[in-house]
Amino acid sequence: MNTNTNQEILIDVKNCQQSYPKDNNSQLIVLDNVELTIKSGEIVGLLGRSGSGKSTLLRIMAGLLSPTKGEIRWRNKLLQGPAEGIAMVFQSFALFPWLTVQDNVQIGLEAKRVPKKECQRLAEEAIDLIGLGGYEKAYPKELSGGMRQRVGLARALVVHPDLLLMDEPFSALDVLTAENLRTDLIDLWVEKKLPVKSILMVTHSIEEAVLMCDRILIFSSNPGRVVKEIAVPFPRPRNREAPAFRQFVDRVYTLLTQTISNNFEEKNVNTVNNQSPFTALPLISMSLMMGMLEALLAEPYSGKADMPQLAQSLQMELDDLLPIGEALQMLKFAVMAEGDIVLSDLGKQLVNAENEDRKRIFRHSVFKNVPLMRAIRDVLDERPNHKASAERFRDELQDNMSRDYARETLSTIIGWARYAEIFDFDEEADQFFLDKDDKTIHD
Repeated sequence: MNTNTNQEILIDVKNCQQSYPKDNNSQLIVLDNVELTIKSGEIVGLLGRSGSGKSTLLRIMAGLLSPTKGEIRWRNKLLQGPAEGIAMVFQSFALFPWLTVQDNVQIGLEAKRVPKKECQRLAEEAIDLIGLGGYEKAYPKELSGGMRQRVGLARALVVHPDLLLMDEPFSALDVLTAENLRTDLIDLWVEKKLPVKSILMVTHSIEEAVLMCDRILIFSSNPGRVVKEIAVPFPRPRNREAPAFRQFVDRVYTLLTQTISNNFEEKNVNTVNNQSPFTALPLISMSLMMGMLEALLAEPYSGKADMPQLAQSLQMELDDLLPIGEALQMLKFAVMAEGDIVLSDLGKQLVNAENEDRKRIFRHSVFKNVPLMRAIRDVLDERPNHKASAERFRDELQDNMSRDYARETLSTIIGWARYAEIFDFDEEADQFFLDKDDKTIHD
């Protein structure tokens, strides 16, 4: 942990908002009132779920995207376009396949008109630094995923940036490769061999954030904003098996589940007050929900699980586990609190029931707690032919979310409705319909 209180402010984000126009002349707000400051001498983690706008924020901070509102100040000057001294590492490697490792690394230097010999020298230094010495003449297709990400890292480091932005740099790698690269990066930081002053990294892995960062910023979603800042109190190197480390990971899980619960309760209140069914849902299949319920009821959990331990035992990341917990909480089958997920009596009843009773329990719960399900069924009940176009509901969902999320939300609703026999869906006609097998809600 960095204890220097006189750190230089590198970048300052004030009241940042990002929105995109939609077909109905309204705006989809992705980021709202984002505030954060990055100082020299620290690694900062931006922790939150996929789709919360973290990557968008990084692109704004890199000068690749202009915010709709607010300002970004780099070294106390308004950021307008890509800035000297900021470099970015992408999740997808983003290498030019027709260039060698050496050429990929030095391409940024060439764009800055650095003399050829100096380009070669700096590129070779960066390649050696990240452990790819000897591969200068190789092409990306000849490298493993981990090696390609090292090339991406070398390309960012070769310009000696003051601020390195990393967008989920390990998420596309297998577990062992990611761990190896993560460890090497921390070692270089501790040994002061990285030619950077600060790192801001986007991640959805709590353990990764606690292992690497001096500060963790918890990011909410819909819209994205920083809702909590946590200082990591451990010196490096950090032992992830130490009791204090595990307790700290538990604490971060608790803060995240509290954030999700608060967001869920706020949306629930708004839905009740406004009678609007067109809000975001956790995009979770029936099989995932039932699998999680059965795992929670079985030993060793017996209805209550510590979420970090559960994630570890099921080999699940934050982005996998939290949406399942959110869906179970929304349907009253479980509660997330204090870093735990606890089955409700209704959840236990669902797991212990036979197939037809399971469907009945789920049908009543989803109809009661998911306004969109009720809205679609009400329209089908009212119409003589018991049919309704999906496009109508998709368009209304797009007033509150992106086109892709609206489509995935309807797909999730269809899966739940089919299981519960509330209504069915004709993909070719793109319409919902009732048939003789669809149950009444009060059967």
